[in-house]
Amino acid sequence: MTMGKIIFYEERNFQGRSYETSSDCADMSSHLSRCHSCRVESGCFMVYDRTNFMGNQYFVRRGEYSDYQRMGMSDCIRSCRMIPMHRGQFRIRIYEREDFGGQMHECMEDCDSIMDRYRMSDCMSCHVMDGHWLMYEQPQFRGRMMYLRPGEYRSFREMGYGGTRFMSMRRIMDSC
Repeated sequence: MTMGKIIFYEERNFQGRSYETSSDCADMSSHLSRCHSCRVESGCFMVYDRTNFMGNQYFVRRGEYSDYQRMGMSDCIRSCRMIPMHRGQFRIRIYEREDFGGQMHECMEDCDSIMDRYRMSDCMSCHVMDGHWLMYEQPQFRGRMMYLRPGEYRSFREMGYGGTRFMSMRRIMDSC
């Protein structure tokens, strides 16, 4: 299995001190005083603007990200999570209400509009059974995103997404 590799830089445009990793990092401050750009050499990662994988999230794959502000970060990158490659099927159950209440739909493919496809005006909990997924606050895979790995997510509100309505979702494929 191929591991990912990401290099973080203190300044925009890959300047200043750097830190390289192939795994999760809950607090960048132990390596860099700040992080304003990154380069993904392989794999996929989520980067966060708060420590401990909190705050705004941004999905990065092989490529160069010269300015954290262009990624939608309100502050510099403060933590990152490596997304392992997944081969096999993808399955997620989405629920209209918290604690797996209301309408339920099982999905195995990308959905560019939860409202149009399932007539669900809200998605407030989910159960990821297979694969890794990104949920987006707007249709067509736009807006703020949230990374979901296998497990139960009983309340997006309690995870810090109160007031956020997730309107589309996409599988994270092994094409990273």
